[in-house]
Amino acid sequence: MSCIPNKDLVYLQHMEQATDSTQVITEKQKPYRIQINDILNIRVKALEQDNVQIFNPVGEENLNADGDERAYFDGFTVDLHGNIRIPVLGEINVLGYTTEEIEQMLEKKLLEEEFKETANIFVSVKLTGIRYTVNGEVGSTGTKTLYQARVNIFEALANAGDIQMTGNRKDVLVIRQYPQGQQIHHVNLLDAKVMQSPYYYIQPNDIIYVKPLKQKSWGTGTTTMQTVGTIVTALSLVTTTLLLIDRI
Repeated sequence: MSCIPNKDLVYLQHMEQATDSTQVITEKQKPYRIQINDILNIRVKALEQDNVQIFNPVGEENLNADGDERAYFDGFTVDLHGNIRIPVLGEINVLGYTTEEIEQMLEKKLLEEEFKETANIFVSVKLTGIRYTVNGEVGSTGTKTLYQARVNIFEALANAGDIQMTGNRKDVLVIRQYPQGQQIHHVNLLDAKVMQSPYYYIQPNDIIYVKPLKQKSWGTGTTTMQTVGTIVTALSLVTTTLLLIDRI
């Protein structure tokens, strides 16, 4: 029964040994490959923009929508078979491809079936933000969306109000979606080596769960003063009870 030590609160520590030298830590990130239920933002540009307008839909169902709603109306959702449906071109399988590979695929298909080289076709494919869910000991739980090309786990948690003092930074769970199903990965945010982890950068549809520390279930307080206060209160209660029993 104790307060939460400082070493359990400080991010990116050098866990093996203390050092004053500057250490270069290489961030690792593999290209993201499209999964089922991802929403893609696809735009086609050409010298004659009117000729490609059909490929650039504008959601008419709710013109006042923004953020996630606008992405839903204007984007191309990957179905359960890994396909998207594009006007004129029909169904195209994108499951397991990167956005760069899809750009090349669509550009080649448009030049083969619809346009000539002189049209100067340019295709842009992006994820409509990185949507993820945060639960547990954070300031604000729920589903969040960040409109960035990449987001690391610290940015994702900061967007959710960061981990509370009672949260376990040493064993944060990242539940990630794969074609074969979901898998649980364990991440230690106290260790600077987390930047080398394949789970340092979150992916769309990730679920981040921050477990509580044992101190929360003990209810002894998160700081020394709170712990001392709890103990004093408990001792006072015991003393008062003993006095009352003695009088009886």
